[in-house]
Amino acid sequence: MKNLQFIFLSVFLAFSPAFAQEEGADVVAPVAPTETAQAVSISSKAAVEEAPVVKEALQYEDTATLYKVGIEDVLDISILQPEKLSTMVTVSPDGSISFPYIGNVNVKGLTLTEIQNQIQARLADGYMKYPVVSVSLRESRSKKFFVYGEVMKPGTYYLEDKTSVLKAISMAGGFTKYGSSSRVKVLRPRKDEAGYESIKVNIKAVMDGVFEADVLLQPEDMVVVSEGIF
Repeated sequence: MKNLQFIFLSVFLAFSPAFAQEEGADVVAPVAPTETAQAVSISSKAAVEEAPVVKEALQYEDTATLYKVGIEDVLDISILQPEKLSTMVTVSPDGSISFPYIGNVNVKGLTLTEIQNQIQARLADGYMKYPVVSVSLRESRSKKFFVYGEVMKPGTYYLEDKTSVLKAISMAGGFTKYGSSSRVKVLRPRKDEAGYESIKVNIKAVMDGVFEADVLLQPEDMVVVSEGIF
């Protein structure tokens, strides 16, 4: 009888919650996240997912308010309301574009935001009620630079955002077998006087990891790659 009581008591204690908790005290059971923790996790995930969108929006805003449109630039212009109309235009040599309803619009030297406001105002002046217009830059062709000398494809190139000398040489197909990575210079037009400022660039050092040795190009810069000395 005592043996049966002992067995019963052992089984009871083994399945008792208090006993199981005490016996498993060294084992950490998974804890369900609290509502606060879940909220923080969701918020962090949202921030990561939205980051590229925010960055892209900021880049668009910088272009819209800072970039000055020039001759040969290509623009996308859309009327969003009260009716939908989209067109692609190229800035003509006289600095203007032609747009439906309002004819010629002088845009040279204006930002995208200024062009947008001008077109909206002219459309609202007797053509449309509460027009909403969007203007974006499709191609920047007015900002040019040149690559000469010992490169595979010398010629004229369009300046992109933060174009360095190394990138310019890459756009030109790289060095010829005679080109020297340590004999590269940039000829930059002087603003207040005739002639060019000469800036030496050691591309070999840039390719070796000294990125601060590179130079960002400006409109009308000329990159010249000379032959190596043998």
